[in-house]
Amino acid sequence: MRPVLLSLAALFAAATPALAQVSPDALEEASWESGDLPEGQSALTARVQILLARAGISPGPVDGFSGPMSETALAAFEEREGLPVDGRMDEAVWSALSIHADEPLTTTYTITDADHADLADAIPDDWEGKAAMPHLNHVRVTERLAERFGMAEGFLEALNPGASFAPGEEIAVIDRGPAPEAEVTRIEVRKDLSRLAAFDAMGQMVANYPVTIGSETTPSPSGVHSVEVVVFDPDYTYNPETFGNEGDVLILPPGPNGPVGSVWIGLSEPGYGLHGTPEPEGLFNAASSGCVRLANFDAEELAGMVQVGATVVFLEADDALGEAALRVEDLGPAAADDAGSAEAADNGEAGAEAGEATDS
Repeated sequence: MRPVLLSLAALFAAATPALAQVSPDALEEASWESGDLPEGQSALTARVQILLARAGISPGPVDGFSGPMSETALAAFEEREGLPVDGRMDEAVWSALSIHADEPLTTTYTITDADHADLADAIPDDWEGKAAMPHLNHVRVTERLAERFGMAEGFLEALNPGASFAPGEEIAVIDRGPAPEAEVTRIEVRKDLSRLAAFDAMGQMVANYPVTIGSETTPSPSGVHSVEVVVFDPDYTYNPETFGNEGDVLILPPGPNGPVGSVWIGLSEPGYGLHGTPEPEGLFNAASSGCVRLANFDAEELAGMVQVGATVVFLEADDALGEAALRVEDLGPAAADDAGSAEAADNGEAGAEAGEATDS
């Protein structure tokens, strides 16, 4: 019976993608030869994800796994580069991506005491517990570092096997490159693709991000809106009526593990915005309450480029890419609040304090 057992084990192993070797050397040596990206996790997919990020096309948290976020990122890159759009690797895509491989894909970082400071013991599941906390901070230093460098927490740990992540320890991290230097004047939320495309005044796509949008029961807005406020480290107003619950309105403290993450980009549609999320690896796998969720690091990058008054177009599944934007009338710049924040209404209900977000 032993040979049979070994055969069954071999078949099981072949059917279950193993975690790949994702050392810095493996990332540098990975090369595309032909065909689609490997199933499961691979150093090649991680390399492609990092190069996409350097090109301004975010794959979400770099994790080395092929899947919808990477495929839609490849499609966005093809669109931006004027290549046939199919979301698959080919010689032209590999050649265009390789332009961004002029610097090593990883670098080293020495962990500091500050990286361990103010970590939360845990984030409560209930709204009252969250509201009672002083700050909705990271729980683990690996969570904090992974978000800072734009990768999945498990990928950070795989890059550094055996690391304790203690202060003074040197670790390997990916290098997604600098943020695009651009002024975003128009945003397209492409609902059917779960992607957000950002354009400058010349109509050039300068960035593109994976997002989570609303569901059929709590849909995201439609049509044309504008950016009214950009707030970093926002509070969050929980109105139980919005969620069909009873109880008091609560003000949740800011923090990356808050319902809207580290950024709130409020829209002219009351109660709706573009914002961060405490669960970046859940993008594409969940629906929001109507707002548009991005990974915190992507939301922060977008917030650094977008201007108050920028046009935001929500494209439906049957809209041609960019078609709605061509029909948009100039909304004109909205007046910024003196304090750099604005009131955000809660889905048409009572307004919130300045700088607070009210929907997720």
